[in-house]
Amino acid sequence: MLSPFFVSVLLFISILAIIILSSRYKFNTFFVLVLVAMGVGFAAGMDGENVLKALKTGFGGTLEKIGLLIILGATLGVILDKTNATLSLAHFVLAKTGERYAPLAVSIIGFLIGLPIFCDSGFVVLSGLVVSLGLQLPQKRISLIGCLATSLYAVHCLVPPHPGITAAAGVLNVDLGKAMLLGVVVALPAATVGYLYSLSQPTPILETNDKDTLPTAAIPTENLPSPLLSFLPIIVPIALISLKSVVLLSPEALPPVLLTMVKFLGEPIPALIVGLILTLPLFRPLRNDQLNALFDDAITKAGPILIVTAAGGAFGEIIKGLELGKVYGSAIASGGWGLLIPFGLAAIFKTAQGSSTVAVVSTASLIAPLLDSLGFASETGTLLALLATGAGSMVTSHANDSYFWVISRFGNLSVSQTLRLFSPASTLMGLVALGMVYLLKFLLL
Repeated sequence: MLSPFFVSVLLFISILAIIILSSRYKFNTFFVLVLVAMGVGFAAGMDGENVLKALKTGFGGTLEKIGLLIILGATLGVILDKTNATLSLAHFVLAKTGERYAPLAVSIIGFLIGLPIFCDSGFVVLSGLVVSLGLQLPQKRISLIGCLATSLYAVHCLVPPHPGITAAAGVLNVDLGKAMLLGVVVALPAATVGYLYSLSQPTPILETNDKDTLPTAAIPTENLPSPLLSFLPIIVPIALISLKSVVLLSPEALPPVLLTMVKFLGEPIPALIVGLILTLPLFRPLRNDQLNALFDDAITKAGPILIVTAAGGAFGEIIKGLELGKVYGSAIASGGWGLLIPFGLAAIFKTAQGSSTVAVVSTASLIAPLLDSLGFASETGTLLALLATGAGSMVTSHANDSYFWVISRFGNLSVSQTLRLFSPASTLMGLVALGMVYLLKFLLL
């Protein structure tokens, strides 16, 4: 067995290498993860054959667990975007709340629409609407942008089928239905603190210029799909996955045929396929060429995410070979660090290199062999460790995060405004999410 000192140095160098190469020198994250993984394997004394075997196992195993899920989730998001279903929901909620409660409405919209759509895509889709609202309510302009940014961010970091938390759930072998349910529970207080922080922002002084803003596009308000048709593809998959988790608590209550159907449709892949089928009425008319174009767009968006998460899985497989549980087991058990280990590691990755997806996948790979020593080897314990990792992946968004720049450019904010608005909010959200995970630990363990 390798010595704790040597393993610590090796891990420190590998993490530092990933951060520096991917953030400072802007090397492609996929190649950084694969090459660093190979370097760790060789440094740990593995021969070439075992290094390659571990890389292939980790890469393929990760795609097996989350590949279809990410593609289907991306497809659902693209269709809801391009058919203006998201705008239909936005207008519906705003019509019900009015201008007085516009920030709250924007947070609700962001939370709901953020369930199937990546945070950057969701912000781009809804930014025009929020910026237009800001022109009508100039004293609330920055607050409105903050409400949208934080609500989308909360579900992106904590709730499957978003790629980072989904991939991490695969690495840790967590049931996705339960991860989704508790992820929403943890994301709600995180989004709430983001909403409250956004409301605390002072009346803005326009600091924008042509160089760092984009023009506001005209937002369609007519010929939008109905809110019901727009909402069904989002809520039905979530309901199916949640129903399976609830039914399995007492499976004997259902007839065998119905139980089999619920178990099948409650799996994330069939549930998302049902969601995709429910998007078909959004097309008026339904044309094969339009549908195929959206499918191509979704696959293009999903591709980079797939290869990065799979590379993270390859890195994790190499880390398994270091036998971290044996190396650090006694020290971690006596230290009482618990959930602070996954939270802290994810926060370090996120703050240093910017990507929440890379942060949560890399951290999951590191903590997987340590769960027993941390006291989270049970099914519920592993789920809590996953959520603590998601909470850490929020801390802190700043200039090395692509979402930071999406907020700045599409929200018509200067860099300094975005730093004051979103960076502190992301830190507070991560800390509140961690507090919620500790509360769940107290209630469930």
